[in-house]
Amino acid sequence: MTLGRNPTVLVLAAAAVGLLGLGLLMPDWLRFLVQISLANSLAVLGVMLQMRAGLVSFGQGLYYCIGGYAAGMSGHLLGVSDAFALLLLGLVASILVAMALGLLMSRYREIFFAMLSLAFSMILYGLLVRAEALGSTDGFNVPPATFLGIAFKGGEHRYATYALTCALAFVVALALNRYLVSTLGYLGDAIRENEIRVEYLGASVRRTLYIKYVIAAGVSGLGGGLVAIAVGHVDPDLAYWTTSGEFVFVALLSGTGNVLAPFVGSLLLEFIRTFAFAYAPYTWQMILGGTMLLLILFLPGGLWSVIGARAERS
Repeated sequence: MTLGRNPTVLVLAAAAVGLLGLGLLMPDWLRFLVQISLANSLAVLGVMLQMRAGLVSFGQGLYYCIGGYAAGMSGHLLGVSDAFALLLLGLVASILVAMALGLLMSRYREIFFAMLSLAFSMILYGLLVRAEALGSTDGFNVPPATFLGIAFKGGEHRYATYALTCALAFVVALALNRYLVSTLGYLGDAIRENEIRVEYLGASVRRTLYIKYVIAAGVSGLGGGLVAIAVGHVDPDLAYWTTSGEFVFVALLSGTGNVLAPFVGSLLLEFIRTFAFAYAPYTWQMILGGTMLLLILFLPGGLWSVIGARAERS
């Protein structure tokens, strides 16, 4: 892969550098909004990865929540404070659970996969709601993270968590971009079109989907861990169906044509929700619904379909 042949790499690098620089100038509220949208974009990337293989996960909040709670519990109960260690624990926890559930999930397709993924997510939500030791419906606070032994304070700490989110989002997007143009990545597109032909070609459909499921869980768990560190709090709503539905909403809003799309869609959603809630607190959900309706009617391929079409013409 060369930079000249893959402009996505250049755009990712420019965006990462630009966001890191602008983060020094942004007001706290705007920097926090961008930070949360970047973290959520990782979960949307997990949804997008599965959608490219013809699977729609209505329960991606399961791994988003596992990543957040694993990071939060490590800090709250075990006294782990290093941000990298917290994120690693959240990532590992998500992958281990996905490796177990993936053996079952890789057997199902279409509505069966969607509903089963939702069921597992809601089971976790129900368990957390009843777990009084973990704060039940209120959740619990996550202690401020340190960075390789360095404890920042105030604005420096907020920028450090923002910079970490930007850096990890760039690394994950770069890795998934490389994955999608690999043989295994293209197999997902082939499975979506005709998985029987893929089997005839000698590739294992179940193995391919299993790998995609685990990768999607890992990046979603990483996003949940970043949110836990940024917000300083976790609660069962991370696994609730509305959270998973939001990830699907963003995936549809942005499209699945490029790893950049979820970042654009997630950022756009955060801005729409923030300003809609500020100026129409009682009807902001209707505004989001209207946005989705217009998108389905006029841009069924998502926002990225417009960018992709212009890129092809040029």
